[in-house]
Amino acid sequence: MLRHEQVVPAQARDGAPLVVLLHGRGADRFDLLNLAPLLAPEAVVVTPQAPHSGTPWGYGPGWAWYRFLGGNVPEPESFEQSQQALAEFLAAVPDQLPVRTGPVVLGGFSQGGTMSVAYALRNPGAVPLALCLSGFLADHPTVRATPDTVRGTRFFWGHGTLDPSIPFSFGEQGRAALRAAGAELETGDYPIGHGISPDEARDVREWIARSLPASGGLA
Repeated sequence: MLRHEQVVPAQARDGAPLVVLLHGRGADRFDLLNLAPLLAPEAVVVTPQAPHSGTPWGYGPGWAWYRFLGGNVPEPESFEQSQQALAEFLAAVPDQLPVRTGPVVLGGFSQGGTMSVAYALRNPGAVPLALCLSGFLADHPTVRATPDTVRGTRFFWGHGTLDPSIPFSFGEQGRAALRAAGAELETGDYPIGHGISPDEARDVREWIARSLPASGGLA
């Protein structure tokens, strides 16, 4: 199973939401831990580490979900390997937690956001909520936004309008594809570069709280 960190609030009980946050290129499993109390203070949060070393691809000492080929194209083999590893992780991690978790929120930043949307589309209905922060819709043979693949998932897509790494236009393209397929989509635009602003974190927290069923809601 993928190496990971976890945050289990003292008040967490059976049925608490499980929020899985995927880091971006060149980061690690610790990178998004500080978001746990901001996005979902009463949820169990786990942060898996991508399976590929970023060093051979020039991404520094951290980790990567796939080798980036440019535009909105991940290298197919590394992307597929990570999708398979993520599927295995999501199936196994609930048994490693001290409470029996409820609805799953899968999301991430940059590569992590791209991975999250792709997973939701590849596995329709497997995750109730999918969160993309400054990612793109991957051009990969297994990733398609259609009425069948968006069914059963609510999406949030936040993006910085000044993003130099994954241009805002890529976010607009991904959002348009989801909308055309009939996805239930909420968006947020922020006057920032490649990062997550406090306003975006607040919007995500409110979206999660609104979107979960009453039995799994957050205070």
